[in-house]
Amino acid sequence: MIDISSAHEQFKKFLKQGKHRITPERFEVLDFAIEYKGHFAADELFIKMKNNNSNVSRATVYNTLELLAQCDLLAKRNFGENKAYYESSFNRKNHDHLICTKCGRIQEFSNAKITQIVDEISEKFGFESTGYSFNIFGICNSDKCSKKE
Repeated sequence: MIDISSAHEQFKKFLKQGKHRITPERFEVLDFAIEYKGHFAADELFIKMKNNNSNVSRATVYNTLELLAQCDLLAKRNFGENKAYYESSFNRKNHDHLICTKCGRIQEFSNAKITQIVDEISEKFGFESTGYSFNIFGICNSDKCSKKE
């Protein structure tokens, strides 16, 4: 279990600045989202919360995930299915993704060269980068996906 008290403080400050309501339900969503391993859709988080006897509504989950992404505690990703995925940004290094277009598997990876290219391009164009997203789409090498049909 990770110490998320600083995440709570960051979220509380964000909510106050934006004049959003500060509710226990929003912090419950924050806790589940931060501790979720890997990438998740809003409905997946909602189901996990329900399975853990949460009374938070689906609308609260969706709305809170958007707020958490806006305050940079979560990263919102689109992996090509017209479906938003989230992952914790809290105390995590930047990373990139390989996405299998057959089975949907997402493999994370890091490469210093990509970060260097982002920095070089940003500097060249006088741009201050606050982050980036790099996704490679293809077919993974699992038995299920790599077989020719």
